[in-house]
Amino acid sequence: MKVVVLGAGVIGVATAHYLAEDGHEVTVVDRQPGPALETSFGNAGNVCPSYATPWAAPGMRWKAAKWLLQGDAPLAVRWRADPNLLGWAGSWLANCSRRRFEQNKPRMQRLSHYSLACLQRLRQSTGLHYEETTRGILQLLRTERELAAVVDHTRILEAADIPHKVLGPKGCIEVEPGLAHARVPFAGGLHLPADETGDCQLFTQALAEHASRRGVRFRFQTAIEGIAVDGGRATGVATSDGLVAADRYVVALGCGAVPVLAPLGIRLPIQPVKGYSLTLPIARPDLAPRASIMDEHTKVAITRLGNRVRAAGTAELGATTTDAPPERFRTLARVLRELYPDAAGLEQPQYWAGLRPMTPDGPPILGPTPIGNVLLNVGHGSQGWSMACGSGRVVADLVSGRRPEIDLEGLTLERYD
Repeated sequence: MKVVVLGAGVIGVATAHYLAEDGHEVTVVDRQPGPALETSFGNAGNVCPSYATPWAAPGMRWKAAKWLLQGDAPLAVRWRADPNLLGWAGSWLANCSRRRFEQNKPRMQRLSHYSLACLQRLRQSTGLHYEETTRGILQLLRTERELAAVVDHTRILEAADIPHKVLGPKGCIEVEPGLAHARVPFAGGLHLPADETGDCQLFTQALAEHASRRGVRFRFQTAIEGIAVDGGRATGVATSDGLVAADRYVVALGCGAVPVLAPLGIRLPIQPVKGYSLTLPIARPDLAPRASIMDEHTKVAITRLGNRVRAAGTAELGATTTDAPPERFRTLARVLRELYPDAAGLEQPQYWAGLRPMTPDGPPILGPTPIGNVLLNVGHGSQGWSMACGSGRVVADLVSGRRPEIDLEGLTLERYD
């Protein structure tokens, strides 16, 4: 059948790939001149199912309140007169309870681990490369309090049979030798050896080229103006280049899904959360990270991508633009210098900011909508790269009338009814 995918980020391109594998005639529509030029462009680079965790977690209410008083905190809020933002914030606070956290985290991990398996199969079958590494990810813990909290958290990892190891400072340096030169002390870390890293943009571009050779048609520089509906079914997508008609429609527009679907009565509980990254050329390979660390203290990820190093972090709730003023990157640069001094050259910095589509509870929204032939693949937040292949496979299965390989409990729009 004919399927239109709205959005050419990593979620949309992965969906198009799996749909083409199933033999569908696929068209991808995107306003940008190429794939992965918005939220998928400069993310942290981590494919980290072991680390898949809702931002709405026990203790986050008090952390958020403290961070709002700090100028360089991991979280900032840009309040605006928007009832949807206030409603989202209230729902996020409600989801910070332990009961809801222990409900939402397994949902995210179920999809993320499935997605990693899908990515590994895809890589093996296509031979795609995207500066990937399979050395795992180290969660760095600067204080004894952070270390104790992670030790308590490992019971969830043990229950899910997720490989992990709690390390002291010496063990952290064995995993990431560059930390031997860190200018700040750290108490230990949590090593997650099953996780991976890679350049999301390179992956998406390579997969789009592969999909194009299989017959997927990409209509770039085509603005999406709305979805036409008649009798409870979509009849086409109104674009700047005319109406694009199909049998099924998959919305993979990230934050852009909200205004497209609202006129149809589909209210998505998604808010943009702005993130930043700073990418620099590596000056001393021996001092740079081998793979990736997540500094729990500052919520900054530092990842090696070939001959570059990227520091990514900061969450701005309520942001609506992707401007990237250099002053917003001071914390990222500081953390990079603290943990990997002299590893990166300061010339030719690449600044990036993107809007991550966050749900208040954490998991994305996949599958059916009240419009019979419109499906969702949205709301992945900061885990889009980790969940892309699994989400694409799930939605392709639903389009093809197959039962997905994983349970979709808590991963569809029904959970908000």
